[in-house]
Amino acid sequence: MVRMACGFQGVHVIYEQEGVYIHSSCGKANDQDNLISGILRVLEKEAEVIVDWRPLDDTLDSSSILYAGKDSSSVVEWTQAPKERAHRGSEHQTSYEAEWDMVNTVSFKKKPHTNGDAPSHRNGKSKWSFLFSLADLKSIKQSKEGMGWSYLVFCLKDDVVLPALHFHQGDSKLLIESLEKYAVLSESSQDNRTLLVNCQNKSLSQSFENLLDEPAYGLIQAGLLDRRKLLWAIHHWKKIKKDPYTATMVGFSKVTNYIFDSLRGSDPSTHQRPPSEMADFLSDAIPGLKINQQEEPGFEVITRIDLGERPVVHRREPVSLEEWTKSVDSEGRLLNVESMKQRIFRGGLSHSLRKQAWKFLLGYFPWDSTKEERTQLQKQKTDEYFRMKLQWKSVSEEQEKRNSRLRDYRSLIEKDVNRTDRTNKFYEGQDNPGLILLHDILMTYCMYDFDLGYIQGMSDLLSPLLYVMENEVDAFWCFASYMDQMHQNFEEQMQGMKTQLIQLSTLLRLLDSGFCSYLESQDSGYLYFCFRWLLIRFKREFSFLDILRLWEVMWTELPCKNFHLLLCCAILESEKQQIMEKHYGFNEILKHINELSMKIDVEDILCKAEAISLQMAQCKELPQAVCEILGLQNSDITTPDSDTGEDENVGTTCPSSAFSSNTLPMLAAREAKEDSSTQTLASPNACRLTPA
Repeated sequence: MVRMACGFQGVHVIYEQEGVYIHSSCGKANDQDNLISGILRVLEKEAEVIVDWRPLDDTLDSSSILYAGKDSSSVVEWTQAPKERAHRGSEHQTSYEAEWDMVNTVSFKKKPHTNGDAPSHRNGKSKWSFLFSLADLKSIKQSKEGMGWSYLVFCLKDDVVLPALHFHQGDSKLLIESLEKYAVLSESSQDNRTLLVNCQNKSLSQSFENLLDEPAYGLIQAGLLDRRKLLWAIHHWKKIKKDPYTATMVGFSKVTNYIFDSLRGSDPSTHQRPPSEMADFLSDAIPGLKINQQEEPGFEVITRIDLGERPVVHRREPVSLEEWTKSVDSEGRLLNVESMKQRIFRGGLSHSLRKQAWKFLLGYFPWDSTKEERTQLQKQKTDEYFRMKLQWKSVSEEQEKRNSRLRDYRSLIEKDVNRTDRTNKFYEGQDNPGLILLHDILMTYCMYDFDLGYIQGMSDLLSPLLYVMENEVDAFWCFASYMDQMHQNFEEQMQGMKTQLIQLSTLLRLLDSGFCSYLESQDSGYLYFCFRWLLIRFKREFSFLDILRLWEVMWTELPCKNFHLLLCCAILESEKQQIMEKHYGFNEILKHINELSMKIDVEDILCKAEAISLQMAQCKELPQAVCEILGLQNSDITTPDSDTGEDENVGTTCPSSAFSSNTLPMLAAREAKEDSSTQTLASPNACRLTPA
């Protein structure tokens, strides 16, 4: 008997068939074949698709199904033989993606065994009962045609092979058809009896970028799988909502392309921007991030304000080791901290100086400390670090089995470390000591801040620090200081990310209300496509060496609060013309922004962002919301001209602004170049916005 699509107690039964047998003694010559009749079901609960088989004497226990949905775990009571474990392909351990792997919130858990290889019984039920998530299914092997009743063999991702299910009352085609509503099944090129499950819960186990490389995607593009694709997209978008970082780290465009293409269908004439309500997919993907202007503080109606001409600024050469040494007294104390910060902001640091200067910029070393004080501090911090490291190093396997959070932290760290900056020589190759240090520092940070622990993205913040420090202890304390700044980005409620997006929207509206209106007309007004920029401070948008320069400039905390938001504005300003002239819609904007990665000129963007900050500093009518974002008070704003003269803010001209209707005359730029040879370092008041 086959039943399709019914529901009970919140569980939707997609498929149900009796007379599905396990031949428990199959393959054992000395035993008579023992047939165990059971019921096979495919169930859906809160977007979780579960395949469940149990003997007829086990009634359906809905509470166990609900529990499986609540803790987002699959339950399988089959053990993996040692040979099978050893045979698992090494490709999963050695491969890595350019984008972060998805956070696997639906994990395959093998139940503990009571003796030998015998599976344990669940809730006193038959040892043959099993259920697993469709997300954990790797392949399905079918029986040969014309060989009596049909059977199927399920192979899970962990290479656990479940017993064959024999369909004595009908064939297995209806089951396959049911599964195809939630997964793309394609024949293996090596065995036409094996169906590969291309869905594999992509939203949780691997990036959408890999999805688009799947062979089945060609069929989808050809319009052969549109309905199936739409069902897949809707189903997995619900899954993405469980983890905001999953939803954003692979690039929003890859997510929306897949969903929107399915909504458009295969008819080229319908390839228009999807209805505005489809933008809700994006905002709803991040719990708590959806912005409501009526409820959120910080929103202010900003009328069109004349910001005046945008100053022309210049960048200087990086601070050299010699220049730094000349600024230090006999005890190793910096003589003029503010002046040094200004120089770092203007030009960054030479690489030979970074190992020393970053410790000051990140707060590991106090700016006014002597060399002797810093030596004592390092000794103290070294002892403290290794005490924390010993905490997790001394945890036995038995202890870790009873500490699920530590297991989860370790698992995710091991996964991410193997994917972090592997094209960089410092981290490339197998058994690289840099990878071991990354792992150990991140594990120790879990001891330092166990409540936060480890979240995807943190390895990207640590990698440049370890690269520069080349020392485990110094890298850890610099990372801990950086995480103090970035902590709010990774907190569960995401209020920090939400606030930054609101602030960015406010600044952009002041700079160019027309561009903001255009983005709003394309359902992009809340700038969700900037999420990754803000989350890990542009780490994925610039080259590795450019990130070193960008971060050290931002760490000076000049010329104002939230300078990183002005960097976002500068990037968007550079792309405004193309976005508007080509009439990009919601999906095209996401795709375009995502493809900017590794194509942005860091010096040009720093130049533009500084110019924007000076333009705002000169404006005497800044809205209160903007003053608060940048750390200003209207009465305290000092224009560059009032204290330092016109010459101190002019130099090499940045490309003209797309936000401002006015540009500086070319004559002024020429005069600035002529004066630059006699120019001294601009005073702090010329470029630093007065703090509130």
